[in-house]
Amino acid sequence: MNARNVAFIGLGTMGYPMAGHLARAGHRVTVYNRTPSKAEQWVREHGGTAAPTPATAAANAELVMTCVGNDDDLRAVTLGADGALATMRAPAVLVDHTTASAQVARELHAAAQAKGVGCLDAPVSGGQSGAESGKLTIMVGGDAGTFARAEGVLACYARAVTRLGGPGSGQLTKMVNQICIAGMVQALSEGIHFAEKAGLDPLAVLDVIGKGAAQSWQMDNRGKTMVADQFDFGFAVDWMRKDLGICIAEARANGAALPVTALVDQFYARLAAQGGGRRDTSSLIRLLRDRG
Repeated sequence: MNARNVAFIGLGTMGYPMAGHLARAGHRVTVYNRTPSKAEQWVREHGGTAAPTPATAAANAELVMTCVGNDDDLRAVTLGADGALATMRAPAVLVDHTTASAQVARELHAAAQAKGVGCLDAPVSGGQSGAESGKLTIMVGGDAGTFARAEGVLACYARAVTRLGGPGSGQLTKMVNQICIAGMVQALSEGIHFAEKAGLDPLAVLDVIGKGAAQSWQMDNRGKTMVADQFDFGFAVDWMRKDLGICIAEARANGAALPVTALVDQFYARLAAQGGGRRDTSSLIRLLRDRG
């Protein structure tokens, strides 16, 4: 692949290793992070350049990736005088990896289109381990031609990069992903709790049912740690609550019924109120164990 001028904005748990994969693939990477010391650390590890603002990072970049916290953070790093779009020029492409609303994805697409710049909403799944190993699943919304220009670069940190439709489609697909995960984690919590109460060896049970129809990523990657009551890692409850809030708001708008998702969101709210907001989402099982 030809080396490209790339900017990466947001070096959090996911963005830091994702940007690293771009550098290792030979791309010329400029990074921006709200905390400058994090960007400076990244440059010491990977080379490239640290920029003082998103606009500076995006100047002369062929592709600009963003991976920040929420809708407001995304607007802050893309719009306005210091935002990435201030310096982007055609035929550059803005690729947003934030898990955000479909509404903000469409806003960004319209703002980019007004400047002749391509825009893709491209949330990811696979967690910190997927980002570090370069095996994320990327769900993309946007124009087919824009996707074709960015797909090869996104493959640097992905095992699958798939366009689902027009602007907002990537974010809507990520909502489906989070809806399914919420239900699976609650079901897995109840299954393990039931096995424990029934006097079974939960690890043996997971080993058996993991070879059948109940198998899932959550079971394979979180089952043993749930049995061990270990949750100081992974995808935080606070982040999941943010994501489920986006799902529930979108469901109100499109008329979808999400009764289980809404219930699990309430369970996560209880965990957060108990001080567990930074624990992994699999800590749902704690609510069952605490009942005795």
